[in-house]
Amino acid sequence: MPTLSGRTRPIEKFAAAAAKCSVEASAYGKCIVADYQSTYHDMCAKEFLRLKDCYLRHAKKS
Repeated sequence: MPTLSGRTRPIEKFAAAAAKCSVEASAYGKCIVADYQSTYHDMCAKEFLRLKDCYLRHAKKS
């Protein structure tokens, strides 16, 4: 949603891009929750990178 200046606020861009990545976000969330009491560095790196790539792909379109 553009503001009075005609520019889209960054949080609106983020929300629009993130909304298009629900499958990737769900996979990442499930990975984290599967063993959340003993998380470790890069535990869900593959899922996170897929989510990040999806977000960046859709953020560029906005």
